[in-house]
Amino acid sequence: MFLGTHEHAIDEKGRLAIPARFRAELAGGMVLTRGFDRCLLIFPLPFWSDLTRRVSSLSLVDEDARMLRRLLFASASEQEMDRQGRVLLPQNLREIGGLVDQAILIGLDAFIEVWSPERWREVEERLVSQGPRFDEQMRKLGI
Repeated sequence: MFLGTHEHAIDEKGRLAIPARFRAELAGGMVLTRGFDRCLLIFPLPFWSDLTRRVSSLSLVDEDARMLRRLLFASASEQEMDRQGRVLLPQNLREIGGLVDQAILIGLDAFIEVWSPERWREVEERLVSQGPRFDEQMRKLGI
């Protein structure tokens, strides 16, 4: 399970240190790809395999399904951590995410989002200002 907010440096070779508490779940490999809100997504291979199976089952004639495939698969990169627990962020993904020398990793249970610090601050501000909107979703969950 991936939880919490972690800030890490991106080194001159484009490598990002994965938080120690996340490493065991990613030890078997991971897939990095474009996220939905100008961030990157990191999926452990088992989750990625299930996700790709589900996405690939969508209709080829559905335009939204085709766009989702493009979003997830066109930029995807299978990666492994090095011995120091770092992962290479390919240049095209660093550009997509606006990542230069720092990254914010957000644990979202089954996967991780990777944000530039500036973009993450914008998202946090929206979360705070729109918090009451989520009351209804919490009620639907019985919370």
